[in-house]
Amino acid sequence: MYQESSKNQSWTAVLGAVALGAAAMYLSDPDRGRRRRALIRDKARSAVNKTGNAIDVASRDLGNRMQGLRAQGRRMLRRGAEADDQVVAARVRQCLGRCVSHPHAVKVNAMQGCVALSGPILAAEKERLLDAVRSVSGVSEIDDRLTVHESAEGVAALQGGRRLAQSRYLFMQDNWPPALRAIAVMGGGAIGYAGVARRGPAGALAAVLGLGMVLRGALNRPLWRRAGSRAMKPLDLHKTIYINASPERVFDTWSKYENFPRFMSNVQQVQDMGNGRSHWTVSGPVGTQVEWDSTLTESRRPELLAWRTEPDAALEHNGRVRFEAVDGGTRVTVDMTYSPPAGTAGEAFASLFAGSPTRQLDEDLMHMKSFIESGVPPHDASKAMQQQPIQQPQRMGDVLH
Repeated sequence: MYQESSKNQSWTAVLGAVALGAAAMYLSDPDRGRRRRALIRDKARSAVNKTGNAIDVASRDLGNRMQGLRAQGRRMLRRGAEADDQVVAARVRQCLGRCVSHPHAVKVNAMQGCVALSGPILAAEKERLLDAVRSVSGVSEIDDRLTVHESAEGVAALQGGRRLAQSRYLFMQDNWPPALRAIAVMGGGAIGYAGVARRGPAGALAAVLGLGMVLRGALNRPLWRRAGSRAMKPLDLHKTIYINASPERVFDTWSKYENFPRFMSNVQQVQDMGNGRSHWTVSGPVGTQVEWDSTLTESRRPELLAWRTEPDAALEHNGRVRFEAVDGGTRVTVDMTYSPPAGTAGEAFASLFAGSPTRQLDEDLMHMKSFIESGVPPHDASKAMQQQPIQQPQRMGDVLH
């Protein structure tokens, strides 16, 4: 038993040393180590701020819910007491939003516990409204004056409206309130720790249950939906930057795709395939690579460049760059759209932007500005690109003319 425990400790020490060595190499990389360390510091500060805000929101939400429970308890104790007519009417109006799709169309009048309801209502929503009003504290009788309509066609007050959310128990809702999320994270962490300490089948089950509670509270969405394949929303980026160079010079630099790795941090290589086509190799998560082929769709020197990915590409991407002469320089306006594929591939692609697409595009455009104005590659460009001479731009847009 002692030898087996000693062997396990040895393996743990070896794996720990390997992990520390890999982390040290990742952070001390001479080319990108500085940027990676700065990014980790920014993420740590952001995590601390978000944690503090989350604790504050959860504590206020929990306090408000406790006040609501106390008020509900006092109402139950005074169940037989007569409520003010205005208070009863306000309670009924409050429940309208949960019962009907057009709450403003329903008029409420309360008098000595008798509530009069009038106005147009859809037939499918009437019984649900009456049941909800009967359960309101202080309501003893309902005077039904509602005008029932099978459909909203031709009824002005029933136009538009909103879709009613399906009434479900709190734990079955997709979005949990902050207080419940905090309880799930803290309770799940305690259960998981107890399961790990206990060991055995029961401990493993408790650890898995605790981890599930922590993830459910932290992600604020059902885990089965998180694990399932779903399409991600398109990513739209729009930026404008001023460059102290002529529009022709800026246009020629952009149209020379081989220059992109000099100022775009994730782009490893761009190959000109001729006829306006190019092959892109981009750094992916955990040392992987993402590749796709693009086609130049529009080129008007020195005004406009536009491109899109080919139909069989791993992701859909299109971009447009406008060049305008302003104050002796050039105003560059960049519009890009990425449509990542569904499922794991899409989530992996999202990690290309290090969690902040806007900030990364800002950094890349600043690198491009420095590169065009000074002719010197940025300090975090690859060594291979730094060693190569800067080639004079040869317009890729000429293939369209």
